[in-house]
Amino acid sequence: MIGRLSARASLLATLVAIVAVCFVSNRDKVNAVGSYIQAALREPFQVKMGSKGPGVRFRKIQSFRTDYAHTTITQYESERSGMQVIVTDRKGPKVNGYFTLATEIFDDSGAPHTLEHLVFMGSKSYHYKGLLDKLASRAYGNTNAWTATDHTAYTLETAGWAGFAQTLPVYLEHLVVPTITDAACLTEVHHVNGEGNDAGVVYSEMQGVQYTSTELMDIRARRLLYPENVGFRYETGGMMEALRILTPEKIRSFHRAMYQPRNMCVIITGEVDHDHLLTIMDQFEESVKDDLPPLDAPFKRPWIESPQPPPLNGTTVETVEFPEEDESTGEIVVGFFGPDCTSVIETTALTILLTYLCGSSVAVLENVMVEKEELASSICYWWDARPNSVIWFQPTGVATEKLVDVEQRLISLLKEVASKPLDMTYMNECVQRERRQVKAHAEESESFYSTNIITDYLFGSRDGSTLKDLASLGEFDKLGKWTDEQWRAFLKRWLADAHHISILGKPSLQLATKLKEDEVARIEKRKQELGAKGLEDLAQRLEDAKKQNEVEIPASLLEKWEVPPVDSIHFIKSQTARSGMARKLGLHDNSAQEVINKASPDSPLFVQFEDVKTNFVHIAVHVGTSKVPVALKPLLSIFSDNFFNTPIQRNGERIPFEQVVMELERDTVRYTLDAGSRFGDSESFLIRFQVEPEKYATAVQWIRTMMFDSVFDINRLKAGIAKQLADVPESKRDGRVMTSEVEIAIHNEASSLLVARRTLVKAVYLRRLKKLIEKDPDAVLSRFEELRKCLFTFDNLRILVTADVSNSKLPDPVKTWDILSKSLNTSVDTINPIIRPYTLLSDEGKTPGSVGATIVPIRAIDSSYSISSGKGLASFSDPAVPSLLVAMQYLETVEGTLWNAVRGNGLAYGAYFAKELDGGYLHFKVYRSPLASKAIAAARDAITALVDGTVEFEKPMIEGAISQLVMTMADEQATMATAAVQNYIVGVVRGLEPDYSIKVLEKVRAVTVEDIKQAMKTWLLPLFEPGKSNVVVCCAHAMAEKIEAEFQAMGYKTRVKQLSDFHDDYGLAAPEGEDGENGEEEEEEDGSEGSGGEESSEISEEDD
Repeated sequence: MIGRLSARASLLATLVAIVAVCFVSNRDKVNAVGSYIQAALREPFQVKMGSKGPGVRFRKIQSFRTDYAHTTITQYESERSGMQVIVTDRKGPKVNGYFTLATEIFDDSGAPHTLEHLVFMGSKSYHYKGLLDKLASRAYGNTNAWTATDHTAYTLETAGWAGFAQTLPVYLEHLVVPTITDAACLTEVHHVNGEGNDAGVVYSEMQGVQYTSTELMDIRARRLLYPENVGFRYETGGMMEALRILTPEKIRSFHRAMYQPRNMCVIITGEVDHDHLLTIMDQFEESVKDDLPPLDAPFKRPWIESPQPPPLNGTTVETVEFPEEDESTGEIVVGFFGPDCTSVIETTALTILLTYLCGSSVAVLENVMVEKEELASSICYWWDARPNSVIWFQPTGVATEKLVDVEQRLISLLKEVASKPLDMTYMNECVQRERRQVKAHAEESESFYSTNIITDYLFGSRDGSTLKDLASLGEFDKLGKWTDEQWRAFLKRWLADAHHISILGKPSLQLATKLKEDEVARIEKRKQELGAKGLEDLAQRLEDAKKQNEVEIPASLLEKWEVPPVDSIHFIKSQTARSGMARKLGLHDNSAQEVINKASPDSPLFVQFEDVKTNFVHIAVHVGTSKVPVALKPLLSIFSDNFFNTPIQRNGERIPFEQVVMELERDTVRYTLDAGSRFGDSESFLIRFQVEPEKYATAVQWIRTMMFDSVFDINRLKAGIAKQLADVPESKRDGRVMTSEVEIAIHNEASSLLVARRTLVKAVYLRRLKKLIEKDPDAVLSRFEELRKCLFTFDNLRILVTADVSNSKLPDPVKTWDILSKSLNTSVDTINPIIRPYTLLSDEGKTPGSVGATIVPIRAIDSSYSISSGKGLASFSDPAVPSLLVAMQYLETVEGTLWNAVRGNGLAYGAYFAKELDGGYLHFKVYRSPLASKAIAAARDAITALVDGTVEFEKPMIEGAISQLVMTMADEQATMATAAVQNYIVGVVRGLEPDYSIKVLEKVRAVTVEDIKQAMKTWLLPLFEPGKSNVVVCCAHAMAEKIEAEFQAMGYKTRVKQLSDFHDDYGLAAPEGEDGENGEEEEEEDGSEGSGGEESSEISEEDD
């Protein structure tokens, strides 16, 4: 099986391997549009609880406990079909299913990807598009899917086993015997519309990625690594030219070959009733037995019984151009073949070696190429799990003219590292840190098990022998004994002395222009060939297909599946205990509080303990920013990046930052500085540690050290400023991020951290800070020292400790904090209040409507994004909360109101409400729209029709909306650590009673249709009303004029602005005579540099 994955390196590796290299198509709650009507309907599966009985034909292959987590893994196999079922039993409210098929194809047709969409269009017994999603919604669940190069996985996630069991057989039928009609293929895969343009859900998805730098470089890398008879060579998502000629019959043929039960593994994690599960599986197989090939029919196991790639016989370096207006920065990927992914020793060694090479700012490649030589902004790395795994390195932020040099430097540095003795102390620390991270990941995330089990099913032994490797972490014991010679031999074999392929991605404005011109010419030629009659026929054909697909599901059918009782969900219970200032919030009568009460002396610090069954200690120091002078708040982004990557003073000696990082890695499972929004407080940040219990005091010592003994080093600050400035152009290319930043600037005071942390502030502020630090470094250092003094005071710190308190697994739980409290002035008797977000709204934020629609054109995007803002609730205790929650969830239900009005009509990829209940505002967001104004109008009309009674409310959808709110509650308590955080958020941040969520759910269930209508009328419709709402739109330049005209037609005042209009220097003047030097403001004028991602600051917020 695959070497276990750590949370930091190898989990990231797996995700990147799927997203960046394999191509992932995540349904993201987006089903296809339609389903073919059929005549006969069957009754839903009726499965009774009970023992499996003698008729069940699933044999148990093995069952074993893992010795590093509270988990049991059981493997079954059907004697009738060969299907495998693997269950990972672990405590918690969530049950997760991954129904995985090994999918191998030898072309770029995209057939694997098309099925990911088509199976949701209906099955043999249920000929309705969306039925599966609506059933899952009623059962406290949701569905999703992804297509990777080597497999397709379909997910079912529910709160509790009852809902999962109810949905499972219907889901499996959709996979094994889907309808796959011609009409569904037309709408979901590819069609030409009445305007002569190519469309279709899958086609549009691939159209958005085919000419990106990532895809162009990846497909060329595959062509170099694999010959034509190896499936890893191909784009399973589908190339556009291949999708245009893909036939329904070829898709059906691929389904028949690959979607057989003997090629499927049903993976389930959570609290599972095994007897009930096996009964369901047996009854399901009985129901489809006539549709399955016999078990002795010829079948070739994908990937394993296929040709394997030959070794590379030489090194190849190629340049691939990608379309981009900004030609200053290129990209690099370097690939090597690696060990067999079923070798647990070798793959774990690979993970550790990559951590040693690139895992942090002290790792050799990162330290030399990024920190010292400044050739790249980071060195990303991952490996693809395959019989011949592929190891990837990706230097980022490389100047185009240095691409060749940086690639050569990477290779020469690998050879240099292999040529001399390694730092074996650090290597052994990497081994132990990886072990700790694997244990933590196994405890905290069900994806640890699903990822490893999927890989084992694809490439391991079907008899369970390789799966059994998950039982222990013995490989780390063996690797801990490896010598320098063994590690260097491993490094030489797979990297330093191995052939490789390198792709240098070169941006090209000329290519961007050519691609656009070629596409316009291709479409124009087609229109001329088709003529008006041909286009009219295509439009009619599409409408006919939609009618066949879009058949309403009878409410009576959905209601045959009952909504499971909430008591079937086993929520995680976390006991709260408090010490010091936290006692003022009230004490609970429980065993954890008894332990804390007996601890002496009682530290004065505000400390809340959460008692859960965990092998680790999680510490979060919650630091407010309300006392920071407004002029200093933009410094917080640099402050956070620098916090753990800076020298310290220890016993009169200056310790370099490299040693600080190495010691932190040695002592912890993980450490980070996070956004306070993770704790429901956007005006704060979090210092977080995860350690083993014996390192509890050590972690507290590190917190004190980094607060008070860290040194603001000019060189480290310069490096941090340079990195963040390098990220500004990329962030300004992201329409979604920029829409949010402009909205925040309009509706919030400058004193808000939300405003101060924006990229559009960094664009000016950090450039001026960079000049100031050269001219007057002492002035900059004094600003950072002032910032430190404002932050780390006794009355500004709240601490959350999550551990196994009641079982006495936390040594000296209270006294340990004396380490920190002795450095603080504890004479104060109050603690700074947590700032409520509505208090930081600007006048326009408090009463939106006078600004109207703000349109910001950005050259780098070809779509549009919008945020509509209106007045909202200011308290979680507001009586309107239950009805507003149900109203928003009803509108967002899969295949529901917004889905059909916006997504279903091709008006946007997504449309949703940001569910803020105490911010004083409401947001309606449109994501990736061909014209955001039309999506907004469609949403407005759909909601109006519900409010005025033109469209009736559907009882099953109301039940589904309520079930989804229950699911949200389960998400908040999915693991021990998240349940603890939720207790802190409810009690400390929001000041609510411990049973708040339960009481809200009770009120939610009592919400009536009239309540929902009133909530929509009072709170949601004003979001679409001129004079009561403002709208921000970021869009392509070509769209701006039409979008402005449409908003004016709706009655909005409009204005067209540039991103630079929302810059803010927070009073930091440019050094005398240097204002605007090098085009400071001018070069940022309209974000014309290209397309990209979010800001890099550790305390950046997530999008709602």
